[in-house]
Amino acid sequence: MKMRLKLALAIIPLGIIIAAVPENTTRPYKLTAPQLLDEVKEGIQFISTDEVADMLVQKDPSLQLIDVRDKDSFDKYHLPGAINIPLADILSPENEDYLNQDVKMNVFYSNGSTTSNEAWMITRQLGYINNYVMQGGLNHYAETIMNPQMPSSTSPDDEFARYDFRKGASAALGGGNLNAATENAPSAPKPTIKKRPKKKRVAGGC
Repeated sequence: MKMRLKLALAIIPLGIIIAAVPENTTRPYKLTAPQLLDEVKEGIQFISTDEVADMLVQKDPSLQLIDVRDKDSFDKYHLPGAINIPLADILSPENEDYLNQDVKMNVFYSNGSTTSNEAWMITRQLGYINNYVMQGGLNHYAETIMNPQMPSSTSPDDEFARYDFRKGASAALGGGNLNAATENAPSAPKPTIKKRPKKKRVAGGC
């Protein structure tokens, strides 16, 4: 039942996006709606909060967190090193070089998964690569990483190993409280992305 609900929550925004976006004459879509739907059903876009936390602890230079909430929410708190590209600005030309590149692993996040998943669907339909979604968003990050719950004594060993990792990550990343850990977290200046060379028009023709 939960799987059906999750799938419905992913598909409904997809239908709204496809219906609302006007015909694209300047940026041809790379994926058809059925192709995008197949990828949504497979969930290939999701990155777990554990994976994000591990990359943050390791200071992985390939990670670029992108907060797609509005600026006020971003200014109140955000994950370390994140940049802010609100969903409303996702198609702005000034953001294309950050979203359509093959250098960084972009991970969209919002409070939950819905808004960040919408950002992913839009960029994926345009054929952009290296864009992902932090599953569960900040709410799940707070629950799993910043305030992990100790497993019951009868839990399998892998549950305790996961808990130990999360406690270590929580301590390394501020620990205890999402607001305390992120309220004053530095936001990274938008990285310099080498612009893709424009394709030259073929001369001649009939």
